[in-house]
Amino acid sequence: MNTKIFSLALCALLLALSVPVGAQQPAGKVPLIGFLSTSSASDPVSALRLDLFRQGLRDLGYVEGKTINIEYRSAEGRFERLPELAKELVRLKVEILVVSSATAARAAKKSNVTIPIVATNMGDRVGLVESLAQPGGNVTGLTHISIELLGKRLELLKEVLPKVTRFMFLDDTTTYGYKGVAKETQSAAKALGVQLWVIDINASNSHIESVFQTMVKERIGGLIIEATPSINFQRKKILELTEQHRLPAMHSEEEWVNAGGLMSYGANRNDQYRRAATYVDKILKGAKPADLPVEQPMKFDFVINLKAAKQIGLTIPSNVLARADRVIK
Repeated sequence: MNTKIFSLALCALLLALSVPVGAQQPAGKVPLIGFLSTSSASDPVSALRLDLFRQGLRDLGYVEGKTINIEYRSAEGRFERLPELAKELVRLKVEILVVSSATAARAAKKSNVTIPIVATNMGDRVGLVESLAQPGGNVTGLTHISIELLGKRLELLKEVLPKVTRFMFLDDTTTYGYKGVAKETQSAAKALGVQLWVIDINASNSHIESVFQTMVKERIGGLIIEATPSINFQRKKILELTEQHRLPAMHSEEEWVNAGGLMSYGANRNDQYRRAATYVDKILKGAKPADLPVEQPMKFDFVINLKAAKQIGLTIPSNVLARADRVIK
């Protein structure tokens, strides 16, 4: 009897050893991340930034499709779609929502109050975090603090256009926090002794041509463009019109200069997408978004496109060129 029992036990042991390790110790659940973007999936800048986010994950050891999965949703410039797209991702039970802007972050936050949200490019933080050091809720990430740089952009543009006294700022009423930007920029304009016109523009209107006609009529000599989500969606058209009307423009994103714009001053927003992966990693390892400080940029780049300057018949002063971090020839 003892021999029979021993033989059965031995067979059971050998059978157990023959089963693959994965079947004995099921692998942990692969985390699912949701990525919500305001822009078009076909936009080259959006595609580049998404690749940089993926690269950031790879640098941290994640392999998409194996150790991490990502569900993508793009609003294609139709911001009214953001709430439903965010809800779709929540229904999929994603562990983290990564969003491309403050606009997308608000839609994500309204869709849930528990799933961690990582913003790759927060311009306006009102209503999203309690403070940069202690976000306090389910939203954290990176900010480009672009609003605070508007006065500096006007100052640089004025140096290039010393005789110009009338400038225009393209505002965006669809972006919550930008409603208060005009007041700050007007203060900077007053200090420089210039007039600053403010015109609202958003992705849902089609009067961009009339905006430029107004600039010509009012003899506007320089333009400042803040790359909000809705204005970004009209990048190509706006650049065409600035060249057509030979209007010098200062941009907040280097990508606009790479695409043919004249000048830009601001943080490297592309790098922020790569950095966003570190927040995903920390949260997956147990950190709470409420305790993860919002990261601010430490460096701001001034980029000048001499080819664009030549196309509109503008000469950039040598002292301004000397201050540029990069010059496109």
